[in-house]
Formats: sequence, structure tokens, C-alpha cells
Amino acid sequence: MSDNLYYHEKNPTIHLRTWVLGQMAWGAFLAGIVLTGAIVFVVVLYIIGQFLPEESRKTPDPMPRSSLEQPLTVEGHDLA
Repeated sequence: MSDNLYYHEKNPTIHLRTWVLGQMAWGAFLAGIVLTGAIVFVVVLYIIGQFLPEESRKTPDPMPRSSLEQPLTVEGHDLA
């Protein structure tokens, strides 16, 4: 059929550049799909959150800072 089996251009350098640019475009397309999926996920969570009652948004933090902080010394210890 043709002497050129895998590319249309007679110059292999041009064919390689076309292939590389095609691969980069395909990677950018896939990255755009993943980014769009992440944005859609966040938007769906936000919309679901809007259906929650107002009281649920005003509840206190279940992990107050005081439970995460520890004193440096213990009462009755030699360093206290």
C-alpha cells in the first residue's frame, strides 16, 4: 500500500513531534477530566450541605482545642 507504514510524513522527526504533541494533548485532556470531576464532587457536597438544617451548621466544634493541649508538667511532679 505505502512505503511509509506508521506515519504520513516522510520525515520521521516531524512524525515524532506530532506524536509527542498528541500525547501531551491527551494527558492534558485526562487531567482536565480529573479536575472537572473533583470540582463537581466539591460542588455536590456543597449543595447537599445547603439542604441541612441551619442548627447543624451552628453546632460547637466536637474537638475543642483544650482537649488537644496538655500541660507541660503534672501537678505533684518534681518539675512542677
